[in-house]
Amino acid sequence: MPVAVITGGSKGLGRALAAGLAERGWDLVLGARTAPVLEESAAAARAYGTRVAAVPGDVREAAHRRELVAAAGRFGGLDLLVSNASALGAEPLVPLARLPIEGLRAALETNVVAALGLVQEALPLLRASGRGSVVAVSSDAAAEAYGTWGGYGASKAALDQLAAVLAVEEPDVRVWSLDPGDMATDLYAAAVPGDTDARPDPVTVVPGFLALVEGRPASGRYTAQALAAAR
Repeated sequence: MPVAVITGGSKGLGRALAAGLAERGWDLVLGARTAPVLEESAAAARAYGTRVAAVPGDVREAAHRRELVAAAGRFGGLDLLVSNASALGAEPLVPLARLPIEGLRAALETNVVAALGLVQEALPLLRASGRGSVVAVSSDAAAEAYGTWGGYGASKAALDQLAAVLAVEEPDVRVWSLDPGDMATDLYAAAVPGDTDARPDPVTVVPGFLALVEGRPASGRYTAQALAAAR
């Protein structure tokens, strides 16, 4: 069975992606900070009959990143790494003039530095797979100028650039940035708590995500909506 590691796998998009892969027979290693909620996500994925390891911890910590990759190794290898864990930098979001520098630093640490650290840890297994792939979960805020989204958007733009360079440096590994689009998630609710407009459920991203993983297009930046429409 192919093996995937998903960070931020306890709820929202991470949980939806885990279920989508589990339904197709993938074994999974899920990471997140809140152990009880992570175990609920793992149990839902196990219902499809696959092996699922729940590894609680903070992706910013090197020891946790090593644990995630080691768990994949115990399943036989690693074919897909999904960097989904994200931090906003401020909750709720604020204009750049009021963005705490420590908040920006925290967003960069989670969204960029930790993502690169995990890739570095995982590369030997991804190279050995023969079909190794990396999905960096991006955002439209990485490409568009939205008020109050500057710190978060800057971190996701940096993640996009890391993914683009990694694709050049690792030609035998597919590296994709995936913009999932608008979603109803706890992250969005924390970012804009006063917004009551209806937003799509994260499960709507799964078809585009699966089109990416199963279709294996060239490394690059994609939107879930376009991938699903072309499937």
